[in-house]
Amino acid sequence: MRIAIDAMGGDHAPKEIVFGAMDAIERIGNLQLTLIGDEAKIKPLLTNSKNIDIIHTDEMITGEDEPVRAVRRKKNSSLVLMANEVKKGKADACISAGNTGALMSAGLFVVGRIPGIDRPALSPTLPTIDEKGFLLLDVGANVDAKAHHLVQYAIMGSIYTEKVRSIKNPTVGLLNVGTEDGKGNDLTKKAFTKLKEAPINFIGNVEARDLLDGAADVVVTDGFSGNVALKTIEGTAMTMFSMLKQTFMSSIKTKIAAGIVKSDLKGLQGKLDYSEYGGAGLFGLAAPVIKAHGSSNRRAIYNAIKQACHMIEHNVTDTIKTTVESIETEEREEQ
Repeated sequence: MRIAIDAMGGDHAPKEIVFGAMDAIERIGNLQLTLIGDEAKIKPLLTNSKNIDIIHTDEMITGEDEPVRAVRRKKNSSLVLMANEVKKGKADACISAGNTGALMSAGLFVVGRIPGIDRPALSPTLPTIDEKGFLLLDVGANVDAKAHHLVQYAIMGSIYTEKVRSIKNPTVGLLNVGTEDGKGNDLTKKAFTKLKEAPINFIGNVEARDLLDGAADVVVTDGFSGNVALKTIEGTAMTMFSMLKQTFMSSIKTKIAAGIVKSDLKGLQGKLDYSEYGGAGLFGLAAPVIKAHGSSNRRAIYNAIKQACHMIEHNVTDTIKTTVESIETEEREEQ
């Protein structure tokens, strides 16, 4: 398995990227990694260069860059060169913790889409109370969507969840303002009808308040609503731990209590950290493209690499392609 990694993307690049790459080489067999970035900054961090190559460039796409323009103008940036490795067939997948918009643009313009997929979806796996987790898509690749886009999201999400997360016959829910049939706006009403006919285990509408309770293994929505839901979950988790910290530091009694439950609280915080599940996959592209969180540490990078390996091993891209092709064939025959 060959994976290209943007070594300069993210808040802690290249240090945590390099450390995560070395962890992956040590723990995952049959793996070849290519780190793209400033060799002068990467090489001193490499204490083990086994199966790790470096492609040097000192050009980067920053968080302030306008995504589409940056991809077109910064041809030698670490992110664009990473995507080109996949396009040229020199890598089976790629990973970046850098500019999300630029990665999506590079995915579309450089890596390319799967035939039949209209729009890719950005899809993180989020935590649930039972620690099983659920896949949410789309969370921002496309703020506007049509009903048939949500059907494609559902199919891609089901295939990924079954192949990579090993959940048989995963349940699929449609994010909505109520669980009853017929709820929602024009988009969700049309999507509901189409999802019932799709080759998936569709269980109907789900509400945002039930997401972390494990309402469904896969939850589909448009990119606008999905991004709002994602940021709300992130913000709520951060606020909750901030409030807990304030409470535990408020008196001598609570400080003693904090010392007693410190390890338990760290465990709880880990359960709410979706980077433990890897990165957010850009589903619908011609090869696995993973967006790691901007603040990724070495463990998050290792998990993103492991996620990409699972996608390669289980032929997720090819399965999506053949499934979409079979659906299109059936629709033509019915006409």
